[in-house]
Amino acid sequence: MQATAYTYDPDTRSGQVLLDDGTPLPFDGAAFDAGDLRLLRPGQRVRIETEGRGDALRITLVTLQTL
Repeated sequence: MQATAYTYDPDTRSGQVLLDDGTPLPFDGAAFDAGDLRLLRPGQRVRIETEGRGDALRITLVTLQTL
């Protein structure tokens, strides 16, 4: 699934992405680390992997979207 980076805190390596429908979805440091990233800037397109549904939906991986 694709999204857009919305916020990122380098101290906790957590933040939020905006899904393509505009819904914000938070990610934690573990999801950020799973993507092997060093930095994330708001506005960057990212690829995310999720698990769960509805209110239990959570991001398990954040990585940069490449063409």
